[in-house]
Amino acid sequence: MSLHTRRAIVAEVAQVKWGTHVNSPTTHPGGSAAGRPPNRRGTRLRRLGAFAATLALAATVLGLSGTSPATAAPAGVTQADVPANVTAGVAVFDRTTGTFTERLNETMRFRSASVVKLLIALDYLRTRDPRTLSTADRTRLDSMLRSSDDNAASYYWSLGGRTAIINRAVEQLSLSDTANPPAGYEDYWGYVALSAADTVRIYRYILDTASAPVRDYVMGNLRQPTRCGTDGFDQQFGIPGSFERPWAVKQGWSGFGSSGGCTPKPPTTVPTLAAAQQSEQRAAAAVDLTKEALHTTGTVGAGDRTIVAVFTLHPDGTPYGKAYTDLGRLTRSLDVPGGVHPSGTWFGTWSSGVNVRPRPTTVDSAPLTTLPAGVEVLVSCQKLGQEVSIPPYTNSWWAYLPQYGGYITNIYISSPGNQLPGVPVCSS
Repeated sequence: MSLHTRRAIVAEVAQVKWGTHVNSPTTHPGGSAAGRPPNRRGTRLRRLGAFAATLALAATVLGLSGTSPATAAPAGVTQADVPANVTAGVAVFDRTTGTFTERLNETMRFRSASVVKLLIALDYLRTRDPRTLSTADRTRLDSMLRSSDDNAASYYWSLGGRTAIINRAVEQLSLSDTANPPAGYEDYWGYVALSAADTVRIYRYILDTASAPVRDYVMGNLRQPTRCGTDGFDQQFGIPGSFERPWAVKQGWSGFGSSGGCTPKPPTTVPTLAAAQQSEQRAAAAVDLTKEALHTTGTVGAGDRTIVAVFTLHPDGTPYGKAYTDLGRLTRSLDVPGGVHPSGTWFGTWSSGVNVRPRPTTVDSAPLTTLPAGVEVLVSCQKLGQEVSIPPYTNSWWAYLPQYGGYITNIYISSPGNQLPGVPVCSS
C-alpha cells in the first residue's frame, strides 16, 4: 500500500471520531468539533518537487554528528500531518540507510519536559558502570527512565550540579540546540531547551557511541515503560500508540495540571515560584514555558532501526486527552521505516475517568487503568458483555482496546449506534 494511500486512510478514519453517538450527549465532554486533520497532500507534493530541485543544485548535504555521516533531507520536507493550532518539531532518522525520512522545524527549541531525563541519566552514568550501581541508584534510575519519576530526576539534577549537566552534555554529544533553563529557572530541569534534531543526536550517542553496559541499561529501561508515570499521567501516547513493538520510548509532558488520566498527581520536589516572578520570567524565556507541551521520542523497529523525535506545543488550556490525540495523529502520519501500525479503527471517546477492564463486565473485573478524558482510542474488535446503564443510555456492547489490553463499554465511544460500524466481533 502506498504512503499516500495510508495517509488517506488515516484521515478517513479520523472522521469517525466526532460522530454523533446515540448513547452520548450531542457535545461530548472534552471533545471537539474538529473533523479530519488538514489535507496536506498537495502541499507535500509541492514540497517534494522543491526538494527535487534542491537536490539537483546541492553538492553535499550535512548530517548529524555521530559515528557515521547522515544524508539529511532539507528542513521542512515532511509527510507529517500536523493538527491545527499545534506547533511541532519533527526528526525521523533511519539508522539503516543513514538518512532522514522526516524533518520539520527540527532545530526549533522546545522546553524538554521529561525528555531531558535521558541527559540526566547519561551524565550520572558517565563515570559509573550500570552493572555496579547500588540498589538505591538502580531503583531511582529505573523509575526515572521507565515511569518518568520527577523526584528521581530532581535528585540527580541536584547531585550533578544542575546546569553543569547540560554543559557537559552539549560538549560530549556535540549538541547544537540544547540549552540550560532560562535565568531564574535553574532548578527546573524540565525547562532545558531541546530540539528534535538534538534528540536524534542523543539517541545516536546512546546506540552507537556509549559503552555497551550504558547502552543496554538505558535502552533496556526505555523498552519497559510503565503505562502510567509516577505523576499519574498516561504515557502511552505517540510512539507506543502508533506502532507495534519493538519500540523504546522516553516521553515528555508539561503544563497539564493534574488530569493525566491515571491517578491524581502526587507531590514532587520540583520547586515553585511566585506567580508574579513566574509571569515575568516566562515572558523573557527563549523557549515557550506557557503552552502545554507533549513530546514522544524513542526508537521503532527491530534493532532500533529508526529514531523518532516529535515535540509539540498546544494552545494554553488544551486538555491532556486532546493533546494526546493530536500527537497520536501526527505520529501515525510519519514515514517511519521498520514501523508497523497496529490494526483496528480509531474512535473518539467522551467523559472522564473511563475505566478499561480485563473483561467486558464490571463484575470481578477490576479496572486496569482509566483513559485520559476525551482521548482517541484504537478498537480492534467488540463483543457483547454486561449491559451497562448510564441514564439515559444503555448498551451491552464493549470495545476491545489492544493497546490497553482491555475493554470499555461502547457507551463512551463517539460513534453512531450501540455497535461500532466496521468493527468485527471479537473471536474470543
